[in-house]
Amino acid sequence: MDAQITFQDLNLNTPLYNALDDLGFNNPTPIQAEAFNVVASGKDVVGIAQTGTGKTFAYMLPILRHLKYSTQDNPRVLILVPTRELVVQVVDEIEKLASYINVRVLGVYGGTNINTQKRAVAEGQDIIVATPGRLFDLAVSRTLQLKSIQKLVIDEVDVMLDLGFRHQLLNIFDILPERRQNIMFSATMTEDVDELISDFFVKPERITIAVSGTPLHNITQQRYEVPNFYTKINVLEHLIHDEEHFNKVLVFVAFKKLADRLFEELDERFPSQVCVIHSNKTQNYRLRSIEQFRSGEHRILIATDVMARGLDIENISHVFNFDTPKYPENYMHRIGRTGRAEQKGQAISFSTDKELEAIHDIERYMDMPIEVKEFPEIVEISKQLIEEERPQIRERNNPTKRREEDEPGAAFHEKKDKNKKENLGGSYRQKIKTKYKKPKTRGDKNANRRKKRR
Repeated sequence: MDAQITFQDLNLNTPLYNALDDLGFNNPTPIQAEAFNVVASGKDVVGIAQTGTGKTFAYMLPILRHLKYSTQDNPRVLILVPTRELVVQVVDEIEKLASYINVRVLGVYGGTNINTQKRAVAEGQDIIVATPGRLFDLAVSRTLQLKSIQKLVIDEVDVMLDLGFRHQLLNIFDILPERRQNIMFSATMTEDVDELISDFFVKPERITIAVSGTPLHNITQQRYEVPNFYTKINVLEHLIHDEEHFNKVLVFVAFKKLADRLFEELDERFPSQVCVIHSNKTQNYRLRSIEQFRSGEHRILIATDVMARGLDIENISHVFNFDTPKYPENYMHRIGRTGRAEQKGQAISFSTDKELEAIHDIERYMDMPIEVKEFPEIVEISKQLIEEERPQIRERNNPTKRREEDEPGAAFHEKKDKNKKENLGGSYRQKIKTKYKKPKTRGDKNANRRKKRR
């Protein structure tokens, strides 16, 4: 695709051109340029592109271009995303693009009052942006009618399947009109994603902009070999003390429990500079943390992997992998939070001996090594271990596995005679009939009467 292509080369209309001018956008990203005509054609579309490449505008520009004004109450476009934060973000992006278009957009997600959302749906909407769980709740309650949906967009579908939304997606597909356009965007192609496409898409056209796993060349990648959790904290504290250089820091951890533990430790060292976000936090807390980090009020944000692909914040100077992600795809999406919009970024990883295998998998996935930095001499190596790092001690006389001689066996006594009854089934009825010379059912009685008459 020609790098000099502009939005004027696309078949947009005046309201969209005015909105893009207000936003200061002149050139579409590769995924936006490639996807416009395909999505506009009405075909099923599968787009694969790395994070930060403008996938939201890639599907919304052609949709808004051909979405005609309507006064009907039922929505015509449905956009499914995996997280609440991504709902808010996509709604915001659509409102920017539709600033000169009379279109009604609503975001719905869990964790908030469903009755408020029911009232908003009843007022009439053109575009619904939703998480699968809340959308299904609204549809089952009959408040939200999906019979007029013309276009279904599933954004970040790989994350959605990772979070266990497959059954909700299947239920939603069952209540959608069969004649619709399916548009799917993902950063990675997995077996689950491919299976979903095979089951529900009709001859989809695929658009691949960057091969999944291609390293982001504008991001400098480094790592430190660190023995344990508290030593990682010491190295992190040593590095981010330079507030001018580390001015907007995103720290990724694998689990919610570790995120809270790390927040407690860093909040003591950097008061009023740290915030945390994960799925156990309330909706208001999460949105407030993101806004504080986005505005610069807090310069350090701690997040879990679930948020790696639902977070779009500009000018992140550094991404820290506090632990090494198990899957290389997660590593790519973590570091993709920095170095966005062709800016330079830096990703720093901490790895223990147990995490070296995952590091090697990542390096093979990217087909390039990650530079190993020398451990800072002034940093203290802690001997304190968290619960997950301590060796498991098993009692010698209380093993977790039973030996064969300890396995439960048969009962040691014989059954009494009265408990040895045999289930004779149908033959039992015949024996009773023969013994007592009388029928057991009314049908048999009638049969006997007919025999006597003969």
